[in-house]
Amino acid sequence: MLSLSDSAPWPPCPAPFNMAAHVLQHSDTLAGKPALRLVTDSAEDILPTLSYADLKAAVLGTGTGLLQAGLQPGDIVLMRLGNTPDFPIAYLAALAVGLVPVPTSAALTEPEVARIVADLSPRLILRDPEVASAPGAPEMLLAALRRLRTCPPAEWHMGDPDRLGYIIYTSGTSGSPRGVAHAHRAIWARGMMHQGWYGLHQDDVMMHAGAFNWTYTLGTGLMDPWTIGATALIPAPGTAAQALGGLIAREKATIFAAAPGVYRQMLAQGEMPTAPALRHGLSAGEKLPPPTHAAWSAATGTPLFEAYGMSECSTFISACPDMPGDPGTLGRPQPGRRVAIIGPDGPVERGSPGVIAVHRDDPGLMRGYVGHPEETEAKFQDAWFMTGDIGEMGVDGQITYLGRNDDMMNAGGYRVSPVEVEAALAHAPGMTGIGAAQVEVKPGTFIIVAFYTAADPLDEAALRAYAEPKLAQYKRPRAYLHIPSLPTGANGKLLRRRLPAFWPAA
Repeated sequence: MLSLSDSAPWPPCPAPFNMAAHVLQHSDTLAGKPALRLVTDSAEDILPTLSYADLKAAVLGTGTGLLQAGLQPGDIVLMRLGNTPDFPIAYLAALAVGLVPVPTSAALTEPEVARIVADLSPRLILRDPEVASAPGAPEMLLAALRRLRTCPPAEWHMGDPDRLGYIIYTSGTSGSPRGVAHAHRAIWARGMMHQGWYGLHQDDVMMHAGAFNWTYTLGTGLMDPWTIGATALIPAPGTAAQALGGLIAREKATIFAAAPGVYRQMLAQGEMPTAPALRHGLSAGEKLPPPTHAAWSAATGTPLFEAYGMSECSTFISACPDMPGDPGTLGRPQPGRRVAIIGPDGPVERGSPGVIAVHRDDPGLMRGYVGHPEETEAKFQDAWFMTGDIGEMGVDGQITYLGRNDDMMNAGGYRVSPVEVEAALAHAPGMTGIGAAQVEVKPGTFIIVAFYTAADPLDEAALRAYAEPKLAQYKRPRAYLHIPSLPTGANGKLLRRRLPAFWPAA
């Protein structure tokens, strides 16, 4: 039996279509219902709640204001906003009127933003003054952006579901981050996740532990609950992981979503507060260690459902309430997906390892890498988009993750290229060679380590200071290790997979 999913295809996306209109399809019938609540463990802070009516008015008013500022459908808008509700409002507003938003992490440094500006030539940058930006396009600052909410409502910009909707950036194997272009239809495809991963219903209260400006939060924590008509909860900036259990209980959250590292931090506090309303948790961004899953279930009495995906296709393999999956596996291809384990000659027999792949026709798959059609096509083998991850499909369809087929690293849910880290540090004073790799420092906990050569060990504080203006915080090495020489092959190529062997054993 071949390693190939065979579920019925997802219904085609309707046309004409607009992603923001689809997300806010329930905003009139649920006008008074809370769409978004910011929550905090501080008794002194009173944080805003947005109803569905508030959210729609803010989105369409902002859309009108962006058009009045001179933007036209198809223009690219770079988002340099912080961890506030302004982020999803601006994102949906741009989509609503046919603009192309580019959400980016607030952690990016000015040189990293400059590369994106040079790559995309955005017509406008929406910027919080507290967030680093770069010259090259006009800016609209946060105060002015907020004033747009009072403009008259815009009309939805309807069109071909396959037209360009938004662009997100991901680390490329070449070391240069690549813009991943997605169509408006991407939100339609996320419907396969609602029951194939979340078990999400309109009466749910979904809490996501991430920041507004993280794509995991933007999709799982906001866009998907709003598409269903559920309520989204986001912890206020600065909320400690140790406080999240209490917030889940107090706010009667029914579903909680986070990266595995957050679950580990929550469990480290000891006994978890009792949360009777909580049905289950969701995990994505990096592989969920089975001990973390077991500890969460023991502490809360609820399961965790893991999902696997990537910037190019969001998630397409997962466990869910209807099909929980075995501990240690990723789950099964979501109903409506065509997923395979691919070898040199196509799908392999079940029980054999190969590259995890999703079919070219998946409605959630990217349109391509911006400006790099050759890299786009290089990701395909026949009709299959090759993820670069190795997996094995069991006879029951569950897929076990076996590791990367390349050197890409994972930092708290963000894919990071070692080439990018190495390029940023290559000219550090005194350094003669550099190799970056992911190291498991304790079971289930991975960090980025810079292995370097130099005449003598270098001052680690100086290396950290050198990296700070060049790399976003999540890309910076957590440790620097002086080694006698870098491992290389016969052709002189760095063998990154041998670097973790230099890490001292516990």
